[in-house]
Amino acid sequence: MSVVSARNLSLTFETNDGPVHALKDVDLTIDKGEFVSFIGPSGCGKTTFLRVIADLEQPTGGTITVNGVSPEDARLNRAYGYVFQAAGLYPWRSIARNIALPLEIIGMSRREKKERIERVLELVDLKGFGGKFPWQLSGGMQQRASIARALAFDADLLLMDEPFGALDEIVRDHLNEQLLELWARTEKTICFVTHSIPEAVYLSTKIVVMSPRPGRVTDVIESTLPRERPLDIRESPEFLEIAHRVREGLRAGHGYE
Repeated sequence: MSVVSARNLSLTFETNDGPVHALKDVDLTIDKGEFVSFIGPSGCGKTTFLRVIADLEQPTGGTITVNGVSPEDARLNRAYGYVFQAAGLYPWRSIARNIALPLEIIGMSRREKKERIERVLELVDLKGFGGKFPWQLSGGMQQRASIARALAFDADLLLMDEPFGALDEIVRDHLNEQLLELWARTEKTICFVTHSIPEAVYLSTKIVVMSPRPGRVTDVIESTLPRERPLDIRESPEFLEIAHRVREGLRAGHGYE
């Protein structure tokens, strides 16, 4: 069974200046264990699509299911974790207590909460940092703590909205490597929004190229790269060929208007 299935999905926002067509006739299937990146210009509906999956926005046309049920039911079933562009950590809470917040909300026992926090801290290579506060951590470490918080539910689906966009290239490369390792260890299904072609190609098993508003899917590229991906794979002919196809898809998408 597919994790996410969208058919003729559309979303139009009504504004004072008239309707804004954020998504139009999106057909997409995301299978279990895939790493799917969404790439396109600003305002093309990448984040909106993630928010529809998460039941934060309601589509105005078409259908979408998450784990075979509606996004609302999936949300109530705690089917996903969500990582935002900013780490969004509370400065007065330690890293461990930031991660604990969603677990406190669902009423998890103290013992299970402690075990879960220790496990996810180890997953994101922050073991021993639970007692630190956000301001004591670098930007990259804060974002890893944010990922740990999203993993705390142990949901099979991880939604990531440009989580590394504000970081410098060296840190971003390092976190890309770590994210692939995390994905391999946990076998999660990941939906990842990015503006970076190299990042999309390096991380993904499938790349969804989107057009400017109204957001449509102009290409879906199945990656032929191996699952094991050292950073220098980005210099290989195969990598450059996929990147070229993404770039061509982005250029073609601008012809819709």
